[in-house]
Amino acid sequence: MGFSKILKWSIAIILVTILAILYRTYNPNGNIYFPKCPFRELTGFKCPGCGSQRAVHYLLNFDIYSATKENAILVLSIPYILTGLVFDLMKRPNERILKWRKRLFGQKAIFIILTIIIAFWILRNITYCQQSVAAIRVLAVIGAFYSA
Repeated sequence: MGFSKILKWSIAIILVTILAILYRTYNPNGNIYFPKCPFRELTGFKCPGCGSQRAVHYLLNFDIYSATKENAILVLSIPYILTGLVFDLMKRPNERILKWRKRLFGQKAIFIILTIIIAFWILRNITYCQQSVAAIRVLAVIGAFYSA
């Protein structure tokens, strides 16, 4: 391994470590030093990535529930991303591994993932759905109160 490659990896590891420390220590919610989502600032709607910074903060603090509330698709994508990294690190994958790699990361998989992201984007912005869920919860509490 050459000196320039070692230098690049060292710089990358240092930067990731600094970012991890910052995101673990400081909650991006309401903190002026963390960037805001330009899509949300312009439109008022959440993009598929909205809440990712807060989700990373919660994940680094081992609060998976809060991280999932902030951005479920980010939390659910972590095993998929790690699987892709493992596939990329394999020097000589066998035929079975290559078959799974094509299934999980081939063209069909890309379209499925894109569909999931678009559906997530739409569903998280439907205020009627959010209000309906809140109304159902209120009715459940009222129902539990009257049945007791």
